[in-house]
Amino acid sequence: MKLIIQIPCYNEEQALPEALAQLPRELPGIDRVEWLIINDGSSDRTVEVARQHGVDHIVDLPVNMGLAHGFMAGLARAVAEGADIIVNTDADNQYDASCIPDLIQPILDRRAQFVIGDRPIPTIAHFSPMKRLLQRLGSGVVKRVSRTAINDAPSGFRALTREAAMRINIFDSYTYTLESIIQAGLSNIRIVSVPIRVNGETRPSRLVKSIGDYVRRSMGSILRSYFVYKPFKAFLWLSLAPLLLGLMLIGRWTWLTYILPDGRTHVPSLIGAAILLLIVAIMWIGGLLGELLGINRRLLENIQYAARRAEAAGAALPTHPPEPATRNMLQAAIREPARHD
Repeated sequence: MKLIIQIPCYNEEQALPEALAQLPRELPGIDRVEWLIINDGSSDRTVEVARQHGVDHIVDLPVNMGLAHGFMAGLARAVAEGADIIVNTDADNQYDASCIPDLIQPILDRRAQFVIGDRPIPTIAHFSPMKRLLQRLGSGVVKRVSRTAINDAPSGFRALTREAAMRINIFDSYTYTLESIIQAGLSNIRIVSVPIRVNGETRPSRLVKSIGDYVRRSMGSILRSYFVYKPFKAFLWLSLAPLLLGLMLIGRWTWLTYILPDGRTHVPSLIGAAILLLIVAIMWIGGLLGELLGINRRLLENIQYAARRAEAAGAALPTHPPEPATRNMLQAAIREPARHD
């Protein structure tokens, strides 16, 4: 069984040597451990430093594409290199690499396909009270939306199986952390979290330029993911306010017209109620269309998954034989279509 540890990097010439020095080359239950970095358009010597420190694989993006794109590029390369398990960590050595055995244990025990490292947020000295509060609130929202028990949604210390990596899709250009959890939770990918330890702060976060910007972008990612994977519920919740207001206007019109008539028709209330209820109907239709599009999305995801499996099978073979059901799926994915004369 092969494990690849990937590190997204952007101008990490100074921090990368320390992070690599902490990574393991041997792990219990793993036959081979390899390292991979994703150079996200760095302008310094990140690639040279990686080569000097024995990194096995380098994904060298020509320009800075962002953390989410780099994460996905790393997963694709790791799968192509035959990884059975992929561990993602940060170049600033924030996460304690000695916790990698704990991180992958649920996968080795066949209890999970996706594992998130749960940081001890209340005890992290360089986290301000505001950051701790926002982390707790954000993780609570993600937990509710994704229907998972993940307590540290923004954690970048995570492990995925080969199968989970080929099913993950990230549409957010900002970060992969929240969207990947929501997708996994709503796509029947078994996801759990394990407690981990962290190291001291080596540099300020490059992702969080300001609290307001981070909150805005994170909420946008959560809402976008919820509309993609639960469109009818999303539109239903969105329609509650105009529905309630429209019903109140109808009640007002009924009361003043039939119960306590005052001689006026109160047409504006009726028109306002009609407009609001029309908006509600449009939202419900949008939700239904979203559900129908969701069926098409799932079919396309299955096609994409089969294509990724076929491409990965041509690039590198797994280090252990696939299970019969998986083997049959792979054979079906790469079988030539039947000719119809």
